Amino acid sequence: MLESVPAIIRVLVVFVVILIAIRRRFSLGNAFISGAVLLGLLFGMNPKGIALSTLSSLVEAKTMSLSGVVCLILVLSHSLEAAGQMERLLARFQGLIHRPRINLVVFPALIGLLPMPGGAIFSAPMVKTLGKRLRLSGDQLSYINYWFRHIWEYWWPLYPGVLLTTALADLHLWLFVAFLFPLTLVALFSGYLPLRTLNNGATAPEADAREPAPSLKPFLKELAPILIVIGGGLGMGSAVSLVLGSGGTGVDKELGLIAALVAGILWVWRANGLSHSQCWDVLKRRQLLQMFYMVASIMIFKGVLEDSEAVGAISDELLLVGIPLMPVTVILPFLVGSVVGITIGFVGTTFPILISLIQSFGESQHMLAYMMLGLVSGFVGVLLSPLHLCLLLSNEYFETALGYVYRHLVAPCGILLASGCAYFFLLQALF
Repeated sequence: MLESVPAIIRVLVVFVVILIAIRRRFSLGNAFISGAVLLGLLFGMNPKGIALSTLSSLVEAKTMSLSGVVCLILVLSHSLEAAGQMERLLARFQGLIHRPRINLVVFPALIGLLPMPGGAIFSAPMVKTLGKRLRLSGDQLSYINYWFRHIWEYWWPLYPGVLLTTALADLHLWLFVAFLFPLTLVALFSGYLPLRTLNNGATAPEADAREPAPSLKPFLKELAPILIVIGGGLGMGSAVSLVLGSGGTGVDKELGLIAALVAGILWVWRANGLSHSQCWDVLKRRQLLQMFYMVASIMIFKGVLEDSEAVGAISDELLLVGIPLMPVTVILPFLVGSVVGITIGFVGTTFPILISLIQSFGESQHMLAYMMLGLVSGFVGVLLSPLHLCLLLSNEYFETALGYVYRHLVAPCGILLASGCAYFFLLQALF
């Protein structure tokens, strides 16, 4: 009976169930596990087949390494928070640049280097202080704090959405980073457009310009853990690949990043003199187990999707009705991103299907272009989502309404999405 229902409809039912579960405050892990079980049943898998697919996905090296990387990133973030190092990083940056307009952008951007739930609240006090000097409104300040905190999420290798995308699509992490970096430049340009007049030309006092600039060394010292992770991850990943050669595990780059993250965490603990109890408090946080479970559940969803042969049926139907792949790559992540309000949510839900469709359509050589487009469109949905925690916290801090901030968000989001589509065609021509 179920076989007579189009595969696209059955998968949409799974999507709806996952989205409803998330909206009803189910954990992402539970939502994806429920979706995986329902997907298997709708496509004719028996309970034993679903269980075997789940077990196979769990013990994959890619699942273990990706979960480990994401959890270590959280440990690093929590360690920096416990040590007060992010606050010191912002404090050390003060005075290096005397133009308040630039500092308005830099403070939230610095916080954005580390993925943390509700991270926009960290930079909000400093943005507010600078905003007073420029006589900016609450909605302008909330927009600045929110937008520029998220300019890295398209390619920065510490973000789980980026790591999950490259793992699911089997793309080289640093190649992905290199080709998606231009999107940050687009985000900077488009994000600054609504502020080009800065409240009808109000300017800040220039008294600070005569003060001598402080040394750069203290700022770099506070930035050291992040530099260790990025530089070490790139170098160690290449070294592991060279050592293992063709007999590698398929997760060589992740192993290098794991080693770099451990080194960065140990640096933070030692440099800040964290006690054993403080370190243990970081390691025993329940959020680490929840993150491991979430990543594992996404990989399980991907495994069931492949083993159920759902994607083959969907691709046959899309080919039959002549629906192009590009609009699907734009619309599906955007809709899911706007509903869930979190990057890893739309990546985990839609990318396993998109990747399999790309392969079924014979477009694997353009995988990078499609993943870029899906990530941009999905993230635009996330930025516009009324459920995005950073947006809610930022609006609450600056005492402004969602509608006023949306007026600033619409144009940059439109430019970002249009640029992503244009870049898609450029990448297709290059590869």
